[in-house]
Amino acid sequence: MNEMIRSGHEAALEELRALLAERLSTGPSILDEHGRDEAYTPPQRPDAVAFPESTEEVSQIMRICTRHRCPVIAYGMGTSLEGQIVPTAGGISLDMSRMNRVLQVNEHDLDAVVQPGVTRKQLNDDLRATGLMFTVDPGADASMGGMASTRASGTNTVRYGTIRENVLALEVVLPDGEIIRTGSRARKSAAGYDLTHLFIGAEGTLGIITELTVKLHGQPESILSATCAFPTVRAAVDTVILAIQSGLPMARIELLDEVQMGGMNVLHPELGLPEIPHLFLEFHGTEAGVAEQVETFRSIAEDYEGQDFAAASRMEDRNRLWAARHEAYFAAKALQPRSNGVVTDCCVPISKLAECIGRTQQAIALSGLIAPMVGHVGDGNFHLVILVDPERPAEMDAARDLAATINKIALSFGGTVSGEHGVGLGKRKYMEAEHGAAYALMRRLKTAVDPDDIMNPGKLV
Repeated sequence: MNEMIRSGHEAALEELRALLAERLSTGPSILDEHGRDEAYTPPQRPDAVAFPESTEEVSQIMRICTRHRCPVIAYGMGTSLEGQIVPTAGGISLDMSRMNRVLQVNEHDLDAVVQPGVTRKQLNDDLRATGLMFTVDPGADASMGGMASTRASGTNTVRYGTIRENVLALEVVLPDGEIIRTGSRARKSAAGYDLTHLFIGAEGTLGIITELTVKLHGQPESILSATCAFPTVRAAVDTVILAIQSGLPMARIELLDEVQMGGMNVLHPELGLPEIPHLFLEFHGTEAGVAEQVETFRSIAEDYEGQDFAAASRMEDRNRLWAARHEAYFAAKALQPRSNGVVTDCCVPISKLAECIGRTQQAIALSGLIAPMVGHVGDGNFHLVILVDPERPAEMDAARDLAATINKIALSFGGTVSGEHGVGLGKRKYMEAEHGAAYALMRRLKTAVDPDDIMNPGKLV
């Protein structure tokens, strides 16, 4: 960092300290915590961590940082997977955890207004007595601001949509400190540019989200979870494709390959499932509707040699199953306890999913690495946890090569290099190949909104 930049950062810190007092931290442990996420990106400390408690404070912070050209990186729960929150140019990590209030729950309109530090579990705990639920469920207990910034999804997406479909409006602080509101509580609008969705998935490169209005859904009358085994991944995927094409309103359809099931049995032996490909399923609706969905799915699965269909209707059994699915990363690592996990994902049109996974499995075999696979296959989205020995640099190189190969395979099928993990640092190099001339427009938008490039610099564009 050259002297002029360092001087600007120090001047910003001096003004921020006067504004925030003890809520501006430079303690080594705090800096370390905010210098990394769950990705394999090398960590890097910010200059300081700020803990705002209101939108007005965020606005003041942004005005100070803009004046001194000091980078600002929004921080939620630190669970991103592509280096989105690593402060590669130093600056201020803006920890939004103290802005964590549920401001409104509008039961009759099926929406809620929340601050960005609210987590998905916190919101659902608040909603429990209302009969409503927030449905976006990435594996981690992520913050609402972080979920919007990375365009998160999860196991419920096949029925209820991603965070993109579940945000109605935002309050955002721009780089110069201006506070704007995008969208409204109305369910649709034909008035002007869709600025709400410009900020969703922008990874903090355009502004800081300080409030979200999100959709809620009614809790279904009946919920039934199930597992079903298949002789091959292709058979499981073909079952999902036919179920979707048949209009079956599945709530969750998750694929775990035989390698991932091996890890599941290490971490969760109580499940007692054979180490062959499985679908984890969930059906929502009325009692009669769920029974009909189950019967239809079983009939389709039998055509593809599905076996050992096992249903669970009790809440504790369902929770146990989905808790295990959300811990798939740790189950994968249990196969090689000393390993690190290089996590990657991609997404393709559902009709191309079986062929894409087949080519991916061939690439894994050629790499010589262990790479368990899980996937939100109802959306055409799957993930790999590529296991590498941290003491063998050649394995990390091979893992990066494998991830690059899978990204190219996905693009060749008309897909995307990330269905839900986002771009950050890890997948920025693929953006031109995926978006072509549209990527240049993204750069122009970034320059127009953030001319000094202080908003999470080096990410996405």
